[in-house]
Amino acid sequence: MIIPRPVRVEARQGRFVLDRNTALAADPELGEVAAWLRGELSPVTGGALLPGRTGPGTITLALRDGMHPEGYLLTVGADGVRVEAGGAAGAFYAAQTLRQLLPAAAFRRAATGVPLSLPAVRVEDRPRFAWRGCLLDVARHFMTKADVLRFIDLLAMHKLNVLHLHLTDDQGWRIEIKRHPRLTEVGAWRRESQTGWNGAMDGRPHGGYYTHDDIREIVAYAARRYITVVPEIDLPGHTQAAIAAYPELGNVGTRLEVRTTWGIGDNVLNVEDATIAFFKDVFDEVLELFPGPYVCVGGDECRKDQWKTSSAAQARIAALGLRDEDELQSWFIKQFDDYLTARGRRLVGWDEILEGGHVSGAIVASWRGDLAAVIAARAGHEVVTCPNTSVYFDYRQDEGPREPVPFGTVLTLADVYAFEPVPAGLRGDPAEAHVIGSQCAVWTELIDSNRQVDYMTFPRLCAFAETVWSPPERDFAEFRDRLQAHLPRLDAIGVEYRREDGPRPWQTRPGVPGRPEDPDEWRATVAGWTRNLRGRV
Repeated sequence: MIIPRPVRVEARQGRFVLDRNTALAADPELGEVAAWLRGELSPVTGGALLPGRTGPGTITLALRDGMHPEGYLLTVGADGVRVEAGGAAGAFYAAQTLRQLLPAAAFRRAATGVPLSLPAVRVEDRPRFAWRGCLLDVARHFMTKADVLRFIDLLAMHKLNVLHLHLTDDQGWRIEIKRHPRLTEVGAWRRESQTGWNGAMDGRPHGGYYTHDDIREIVAYAARRYITVVPEIDLPGHTQAAIAAYPELGNVGTRLEVRTTWGIGDNVLNVEDATIAFFKDVFDEVLELFPGPYVCVGGDECRKDQWKTSSAAQARIAALGLRDEDELQSWFIKQFDDYLTARGRRLVGWDEILEGGHVSGAIVASWRGDLAAVIAARAGHEVVTCPNTSVYFDYRQDEGPREPVPFGTVLTLADVYAFEPVPAGLRGDPAEAHVIGSQCAVWTELIDSNRQVDYMTFPRLCAFAETVWSPPERDFAEFRDRLQAHLPRLDAIGVEYRREDGPRPWQTRPGVPGRPEDPDEWRATVAGWTRNLRGRV
């Protein structure tokens, strides 16, 4: 009853008793994995799982040449447990699987000293995709460091390996930048928030941000769980919080406040050299805090009306010989692609970065259907697929009136499980190899607490994890059977997921207006994107 489903599971006869006398042996390179597993099992067994020799009564973690670096072979017999892995990440995922073989009560981490047992089994496993991610939006509604660390553990439990941390937007700037302190002194706080999508204002100040030390702790905590944290500093759109802190970054010359409403804003960065230099200062500090290879610069939903009326923007277009404002955005994004490439990093951008021409080294996060993914992959870009109609967890889970703040189209557990990360237009095409994985997204305009994050994310994230880890052949009925064994694990660790019969009493918020998707409006919007992409690329 393992989630995500392994490549191969072979049940065998017998059980291994896990108690206070069980030892844990590991190759030196796997010491950190052993420490994590010891920390999870010791409170349950009441023993210390002291290092011991390989042999009867021992859990053994070992490296084996020739295996996928994230793959593993887990064998449980009456005399012990043996893990063979291609790398430390593979051993960690084997440890996660081992933990799921225990009763759900073992997840409560209450020291009992009561012997537990594991079923005899042979599990062979490895991931389908290299990029198995989840975006967490902490810009719209701030989440404490402790809540982010808890979310990282939940990703790791489901063998996801990328946390895309959306740190900045119109409604808040969430990362300390010492060279530009007003980004958090002003930009991290808004005076109130809109209730629902079209509702009244709540009158409550909201804010918060992460210090350098907070970020270092988050990144290190994730790394010990083999998760790469990808920071997103959104530009040139979604930047009203930054412009509120430093008005000279904008186009209108008047002071703005941190935005209190949702939707796509008109206020975007100007294209002056000083603004580009400002954000290179920002990224200098971001790169010090995030050692991973990827940095997301957004590039999505940038309204260009202000550039059309800006003499400075029009002068830049003329000087560069650009066709229009879409090409101006690509030029703007390219400044940061060059900057990141020179420092050994990779730029990640939403698929709008294709509209003004290719940004050579960029990884494209394709969220508006499949077309951008197909175009980007065939042009040689690496692609992460994340279509909003399949993997956006702010979308409502049912048509029922009890759903909290209904938003978007209905996206059920079955819908998420049916998601195929490789678009139909790429299957069998050599460019299919450019799809490096997928990620789901927890956007938080309408999610204002950790409890609501739980409700909107789970168990849909369990289904998503299987689409990116497991072999492509899927059976939803069989998955639901395994999920019934998995939900008590989530109960044990306090995850307030959505139950099959709907929201729990505290999760209903009647009278808060959402924004159900208008199918005709959606089709028209997609048609507009399609025309723009086909005309540009």
